[in-house]
Parts: sequence; C-alpha cells; structure tokens
Amino acid sequence: MSTIMESGRQTPTRRQLMRAIGLLGGTAAIYQMMTTFGHAAETRFPGPPNLAGARKGASVVVLGAGLAGMLAAYELEKAGYKVRILEFQDRPGGRNWTLRGGDTYTELGGATQKVTFAKGNYFNPGPWRIPHHHKTLLHYCKAFGVALEPFIQLNHNTYIHNTDAFGGAPQRFRSLKADFEGGVAELLSKAMDQKGLDSPLTSEDLDRLKEALRGWGMLDKDMRYAKNLRSASHRGFDLPPGGGVGGAPQPSDLFPFDEVLKSGVWANMAFFMNEEFQTTMFQPVGGMDMIGKGFAKHVGHLITYNAKVTKLMQGKGGVTVTYTDTAKGVVSTAEADFCVCTIPLTVLSQIETNLSEKKTAAISSVPYSNSVKIGLEMKRRFWEQDYDIYGGHSFTNQEIGLISYPNNKFFDDGPAVLLGAFAGGPGGYRLGGMTPEERIQVALEQGSVFHPDSYRKEFLSGASVAWSRVPWVMGCCARWNEDTRKEHYQELVALEDRIVLAGEHASYLGCWMEGSLLSAIDAITRLHKRALEA
Repeated sequence: MSTIMESGRQTPTRRQLMRAIGLLGGTAAIYQMMTTFGHAAETRFPGPPNLAGARKGASVVVLGAGLAGMLAAYELEKAGYKVRILEFQDRPGGRNWTLRGGDTYTELGGATQKVTFAKGNYFNPGPWRIPHHHKTLLHYCKAFGVALEPFIQLNHNTYIHNTDAFGGAPQRFRSLKADFEGGVAELLSKAMDQKGLDSPLTSEDLDRLKEALRGWGMLDKDMRYAKNLRSASHRGFDLPPGGGVGGAPQPSDLFPFDEVLKSGVWANMAFFMNEEFQTTMFQPVGGMDMIGKGFAKHVGHLITYNAKVTKLMQGKGGVTVTYTDTAKGVVSTAEADFCVCTIPLTVLSQIETNLSEKKTAAISSVPYSNSVKIGLEMKRRFWEQDYDIYGGHSFTNQEIGLISYPNNKFFDDGPAVLLGAFAGGPGGYRLGGMTPEERIQVALEQGSVFHPDSYRKEFLSGASVAWSRVPWVMGCCARWNEDTRKEHYQELVALEDRIVLAGEHASYLGCWMEGSLLSAIDAITRLHKRALEA
C-alpha cells in the first residue's frame, strides 16, 4: 500500500518503485535506439550571426551549395559581402537530397538508376527527419517558408525482429517492451531482497543482464550512474553540442535520487509510455530537398553549378579557386578576399591546396560512414490497411537494419514509398558492394520477415543509394572518435589566414543538418572578425 506524505503526495511502494525503474529504463532504451538511428541531443542556436560593419567591397567565395554553404552565403551577403558559391552538382542542397519519379542517378562504378516512382512519391537518401530541438534548422525553415509536417519516430505497433529470438518471428514492439520492463522490474525486486536472482538465470543470462543494465541506464565502465557525456546524452547538457571552435558539450549535474523519487516522475513517465501518446519529429512537406530549395530561393543567384573545384590556394592578397565546368569542360578561376569551404573532407583531401601540413592532416584524419538507404514503392499501403501501422520503424538484426513507414498521405489508396533499408556497418559494406538491382532483392527478402504476405506481392519499383559510391561525397558523413577529435578537431575548424572550413564534419553534431548550420554560423562569425582586421 502507498503511504500519504504531509504534502498530500503519495510515496511509491517498493513494487511501484521497481515498476518506475522499469519504465525509466524502457524510455532510456528507446531513446538510445533513436539516437543510434538519428535522434540527437538538444543543440544551441544563438540566433542569426551579427556580421555588422562589413568592409565595403569585401568578397567571399563559398565552396559547396549544401546547407552550410548556402547559409554562409545568405548571411554574408545580407551583411554586405560580395559572395559567390561554386557547386559541383547541378542542384542545391548537397546531401539534403530527394529522388522522385523521372530522376536519374549514376553512382561510382557507372551503375545508373532511373527512378519510376508515381507522381508525388519520393525517397530521401540522406537526411529524412528533423528533431524538434534542432533550433537552427527550424528557424531557417520558418524564415524561408519551408513547410514541415510530423515525422513519427516511435510507434508502439511496429515490429522488432531478431533472428536468434522467437524462432526468428518478429514481435510487436509494445509486447516486447512491456515484457522486458516487467521482467527486469521483477528481477530487480528479487535482487533487493538478496534472494531468488540466481534461480531463474544462468551465468550467461546474468552476464547479458549486466550488459543490458549498463547500456539501458547509461552506466559508466564501473557500473555507476555519474555526471558525464553518457548520462547527459539522455538527461540533457549544461552546454549542448555545437559547431566550430567552442563546440564541445558540457554534461549536466545529476539530481539527488531521493528528490527524484519524491517528484513522482515515474507516474508521468508511465503516462508518456502509453501507446496513445507517441513522440514525433518533423519532415518537410513534399521531400527533404524542399529545405535546399528553400535556401536556394534566397541565394540561387550566387550559385555557379557544375563547378568542380580542383585547386584552392591562398596568399597575402586573397584566395584563388580553380574549377572546371563539368558540362562544358572549361577551366576557370574565382578570386575573393576570403573562402568558406564546405566541401566534404573525403573530396577536399583530394584537391590541391596550399593549406598547412597540420590542416591537411586534420582533413585526412576523419573517416566517413558507409550507410545504404533503399526506397521501395508498393502498390498500396498494406502496412496501414493490414497491420495498423502508421509511421515509425520496424527494426531487425539483418543487414537492412530497419524498415520505416511513410509519414505522409495517411489512408491514401494509391502507391507509396517506404524506406526498405537503412544499413550501416557490415551490412552497409555488403549492400554497398552490390549492384542497385541486387540491393533491391536483398531489401525485399529481408523486409519480408515483417510482412510476408504483402512485401513481394505489392512491390512496384525501388531505388538505392550506397553513400560510399556517391561521386560527390564518397561516404555518408564524418565519424569522429574521441582520439581524432582530441588530435585534429580544433585544427580542422580553425581559421587559417583567409580560409575556414564548415559543414557537419566541423561540428559536434556530425551527420546532422543542424551541425552543418551551427558550423557555418561559427565559421562566418570568425571569418567576419578576421575580415574586419584585414
């Protein structure tokens, strides 16, 4: 029975406390899963940069018309700089990219895909969702008139599949979650009484449980819940991750646990874990490239497309960029006082520059991930009509990683595109080594585990992007580790005389559009200060 405190609030019984711990762990486990597949921590947005006092006639050349490059150009031109953007492709947006019916895409190795999706259907090979706390991106989407709609991140009615469990049969997420929380709560209750824990578990099960608790509760190597970046990745930061020189995050202090219990937060957590209340993110209406198009409406007049940069040189008087028109083969140069370079490091490392040895080493030190994404167009929305699934993801330990259900045009009767794979690691390497046709077959085979009666029967067409084979980036996004950041990060983001680098690789929010924008703001703020000193 619960007891009543003088304040009138209930204190939890031991059984309720164990249930609360189970709920807390469940939330943490789901958040960890969402982080793995793209749900990031809160970011800091100081507002548009203050670039007042620009010297009349000062010029900047921006390399790359991705989001970082276009934001840099937008704010620099607004401040009074003469700006020009050189872009390798024939479109804006960079990895902010959408494939639609009628599009053609050729990957490294020469394989060409002709996308045949029905009108209005699309596939986002790169970014595909926006967390609600990515304030920089949301600010500019609003400023540039980019309409957004909800993205269903967590859906209790989707599936979890593991080839080693339940004979390989997928199970509804809601059932597994409830049973996991209940089972762990019961085990912890028995452990508190210091008896009964050994009887239902083998030594192997105990080892697995210990590792589960470590990841579940964000415990450190000594199995302690402590103030560090690991715990802050769930509870929030005192200083969130940012871009540029001062981008390192700072963890927040932990609350005293007795105060946490007094707050009754476990009841609120149970409320939000109810299947009627599910978390959302955002996506642009009509495809992710609507963001790039929105930016381009404001800076499109500054962009030279089909401009392949081959040389970047700086001297006392300014910066000279050599580039080739990929459509006409004509070699030209662009000169400016300063340069903001947003070219991915995988490509920049192959361009001739006179940057310092330390800067060059930093550029070459960061590997890129190898993600593969596959879009599958189906004749009808069988996941809605037959399985009652509206948005969200079904996860598997197979190579495809997951399938994700579309978050737009719910209840439509026509064809729709679902994400048939978001593969990384070994799965990404294997799928990346296949032909586009082979990737589609693997996605159909492995995705059929969730919907065996519908998947192949309803399939119309597909498209895939293996990021290691994308000619203009040769990888998905930068993957710093603790050692490379310590050795090379500050050198990479540092302004070197007249050149500064920007992009998701120059932030603590790698692989996110938000990171690229925060990096751009930081870079042009420092560049502006340098220009005022010139």
